[in-house]
Amino acid sequence: MMQEKLRAHIEQIVPLTDDEFQFISDHFTNKKYKKHQFLIQEGQPVKYHYFILSGLLKLVYTDGTGKQHIVSFAMENWWESDFYAYYTQTEATMSLECLEDTEVLCLTLADYKKLCDTLPKMQRFFLEKANFGFLGAQRRIISWLTSNAQARYEQLLKQYPLLIQRVPKSQLAAYLGVSRETLSRFTS
Repeated sequence: MMQEKLRAHIEQIVPLTDDEFQFISDHFTNKKYKKHQFLIQEGQPVKYHYFILSGLLKLVYTDGTGKQHIVSFAMENWWESDFYAYYTQTEATMSLECLEDTEVLCLTLADYKKLCDTLPKMQRFFLEKANFGFLGAQRRIISWLTSNAQARYEQLLKQYPLLIQRVPKSQLAAYLGVSRETLSRFTS
């Protein structure tokens, strides 16, 4: 089942033969985590880029004053990591925590490079995924610069209605940069 999810996900962008997919799947490790477990902790090495099979994660940056900033949420069929630390092989500056019991496929940087070097179509796949990630990040930055909190909430609701139903209100408020009380006014 997990392999079928990964294959269907990749084949949305590039077609694969059975042999190609077997080669790809051999480079992933399956792991399961419980709610509140960390996949990545600030200050630790980042070993993996994660493909989420099931569950919900949050990526958090903690500033110098100890305030936590939710960078992103990630659910099924999404990829997540502290990408800077992953690609530069440095210590994490963010933490990745489970908001639900979660199952992921893990890809090391060495295996990522091997897949891209061996199968050019995987370069295309990862480039497409990265481009969509950049587009999402730009949309979020523009929204923060030009929209009020209610407009940001409405945009999030429109783009990710299933995510809104799964994220606790306190976490959603933190992501939007508002108090829980302010968020309650938007949702009532």
